[in-house]
Amino acid sequence: MASSPPIDARLLFDADELGRIAELVRHSLFVIESNQAATGAYPASPNFPVYRYCWFRDGAFTADALSRAGRPESAEAFFAWCAGVVVARTGRIDALIERKARADHIAAEEFLPCRYTLDGGESREEWWEFQLDGYGTWLWALDQHAVRGGASPEQHAHAVELTVRYLVAFWDEPCYDWWEEHAEHRHTSTLAALHGGLDAASRWEFLSPQLRAAAGAAAGEIRARVLDEGVHHAHLSKWLGGDGVDASLIACATPFRLLAPGEPLMVETVRTLEQGLAHGGVHRYSDDTYFGGGEWLLLAAFLGWHYLERGQIAEACSQLAWVAAQAAPNGDLPEQVSAHLLAPAFYDEWVERWGPIATPLLWSHAMFVTLAVELGLSETDA
Repeated sequence: MASSPPIDARLLFDADELGRIAELVRHSLFVIESNQAATGAYPASPNFPVYRYCWFRDGAFTADALSRAGRPESAEAFFAWCAGVVVARTGRIDALIERKARADHIAAEEFLPCRYTLDGGESREEWWEFQLDGYGTWLWALDQHAVRGGASPEQHAHAVELTVRYLVAFWDEPCYDWWEEHAEHRHTSTLAALHGGLDAASRWEFLSPQLRAAAGAAAGEIRARVLDEGVHHAHLSKWLGGDGVDASLIACATPFRLLAPGEPLMVETVRTLEQGLAHGGVHRYSDDTYFGGGEWLLLAAFLGWHYLERGQIAEACSQLAWVAAQAAPNGDLPEQVSAHLLAPAFYDEWVERWGPIATPLLWSHAMFVTLAVELGLSETDA
């Protein structure tokens, strides 16, 4: 978690702005909690058909935001849902690990999926399912919640053990990235999420010494691999052996600590992202065509959170204000906005295919809450 800001962020907003931020924090918490299923799952977006599922990644960041905002019951309900999903696949995980030990070929569709129905089932729709980062992210979020005084990960010991064994075995597999693209690569932000989760697990005394050691060794191997193969022209690259950048690389420092926020490699990575992808909002990557390649609210909040961890309070506040300014009249936050598109010719094509941009997106609301809370602008303070 970020340390207390050296200056009071509230001094950088006038009273009306503080009131609007406070109201949007309250609305964001309402959107998240009112859409959380009785099972504990968070749908990515209730109004966007292909997003009416729960991703471990989106959900873990959402639970982390609720934990930061003092809503532990919501976060813990999500963690319990994750644990149930994992434990229900005990046999599948054991079999996959055994096949890995025999050096059997494992097809991508045989691995655990990235998203589930709200009752923990698997979708019958074709999707880009093999993504590892969400499983690392839920371990990281469990740890962060416990650090704040929340329930211990030991409450879900069986699920945690299964997840750690799964990630130790398969962290090196190519898989889809945060954006469900490029399954042929090993993505740096994915590896950062796995590092964050496995590094946390290496300190959990309820796990066996052997498994803690394996988790720590894997986390070390991930960092070494990224430093050896994931750097191009003094900045992190989108995937190992590549030369492009992606805004998800912010998470390598904030929050997953593959690198410290002030390490020169991270500083240069963010500088490169600022030059190419950030101008108020933040684009995912330079050749993005999804809904025309707009600016993503959750990425703007990630950048603001990173600025805060670097002590750049004014810049963090600017990112918070930008996200708040994108709210619909009813306060709902979309996935992305289209005022500045990288590929405008593709916008209508996606609208025709899937409908209007997903609104509300719970992950957008969650990252707004995280940044507001970390700046000291919670619903009760502001």
